[in-house]
Amino acid sequence: MNDWITTPITDDLLRGAAELERTEHGLLPHRLPAWARAQCADGQLAMVEAQPAGVRLVFRTRATVVELDVLPTKRGFAGMPPRPDGRYDLLVDGQPAGQGSVAGGNMLTIDPRSGTATMEPGPPGTLGFTGLPDRVKDVELWLPHNEMIELVALRTDAPVEPVPDRGGRVWLHHGSSISHGSNATSPTATWPAVAAALGGVELVNLGMGGSAMLDPFTARTMRDTPADLVSVKLGINLVNGDIMRLRAFTPAVHGFLDTIRDGHPDTPLLVVSPILCPMHEDTPGPAGLDLDELSAGRVRYQATGDPADRTAGKLTLTVIRDELARLVAQRAADDPNLYYLDGRDLYGEADFAELPLPDALHPDTATHRRIGERFSKAVFAAGGPFAASR
Repeated sequence: MNDWITTPITDDLLRGAAELERTEHGLLPHRLPAWARAQCADGQLAMVEAQPAGVRLVFRTRATVVELDVLPTKRGFAGMPPRPDGRYDLLVDGQPAGQGSVAGGNMLTIDPRSGTATMEPGPPGTLGFTGLPDRVKDVELWLPHNEMIELVALRTDAPVEPVPDRGGRVWLHHGSSISHGSNATSPTATWPAVAAALGGVELVNLGMGGSAMLDPFTARTMRDTPADLVSVKLGINLVNGDIMRLRAFTPAVHGFLDTIRDGHPDTPLLVVSPILCPMHEDTPGPAGLDLDELSAGRVRYQATGDPADRTAGKLTLTVIRDELARLVAQRAADDPNLYYLDGRDLYGEADFAELPLPDALHPDTATHRRIGERFSKAVFAAGGPFAASR
């Protein structure tokens, strides 16, 4: 094609990212700002905050052809079959208009037996969409939620411009790998994306796989992020990471909420407890990969803690739900815009019987949709804490 227009990728074309880092190859979207990343040297956090869950390119154009050059960084487990390539979801005027993937790229291979990881570099690739409607339209290109993506070049066959502010409400959400989107097959199929679409809000997703640890820098990031609605889904990572006891948990939650309130004093703020996860309901962490299952080519997690340790203050999901409900009720006496939602209302025992967690920890795509639909009905619909009429 001879009439390509290459448009620089700038902040005003990107939604859901805190900042862009210029790399050797292009631009890497981050969901935590640099000052926050500098406060934690954990490799898991560094990986997942740079996986662009909820991040999308948004622009207005007459273009019928859109191409995006990217360098993905993918991950997998040693000895396991490769994971499917991450998917990109294209929306035109809010409606699904295509999907695609990019092969190749860098490959991060994790060996859970030795605890080591190796990186094999690879080349950039190109994602292309053709046959788009020949009219002025708003285009959203959602990036894969489970791969790091360096944005190299955006090309179209007609000029691109930022979409003017629609004046809609912004929903800022923080949670674990489930909020990040683990095991959903595409970025708009994660439960927060489903709920945001049904609720008619703009999503900023701070779901961080394995990293919803009540980190103060995450609370300060949320404090400083403009938002009309804020939610935090807390618990599962604290259990499967086995990082604190009940004595530390309660004041840490208070401090996390206090920090958010410093920047959003009157914003509707929803605390969501964990969905049902049978292996951790009454058994503390840590959680680990079942190596026998891994040897058979399957990923499955297991709880390795001792239920008797609950008396010493070790956390389980049951303990966390009880404490979160109590804590929110205490704070709500002085905070009329603070709300609580039991995660089992989103996914409970009956759901587990019908749609069990495939790896014992993360929901599949159908379950993500169910959770998103239930969240929207409970939270965004009339009478809910995020209802437009409030």
